[in-house]
Amino acid sequence: MSACQTCGACCASYRVQFAVYELDEAGGSVPAALTEPVNGSTCRMRGTGEVPIRCVALSGTVGTAVGCTIYHQRPAPCHELREGSYACHKARARHGLPALDHEPPL
Repeated sequence: MSACQTCGACCASYRVQFAVYELDEAGGSVPAALTEPVNGSTCRMRGTGEVPIRCVALSGTVGTAVGCTIYHQRPAPCHELREGSYACHKARARHGLPALDHEPPL
């Protein structure tokens, strides 16, 4: 099991902005109903532009058991964030979670 399934800190730490062409209504896969416009060419996942940050697609309790309700439809920034990366460790620390003690999967 991935550490991500018990963490979720990144989904409650970072703004998730991406190009509108990733929206399902533009031929992509991200459900437009879960996003909000930033400008004419960029949108973001609802909840990630607010404080406290929490992506609307995140289910569960951070640090315990979480899931992404649109995992297979998530936007590019979510695909790019890797378990064990600097951003992962920073998000975990922000939520009081210990650093991962293993190498991230490739």
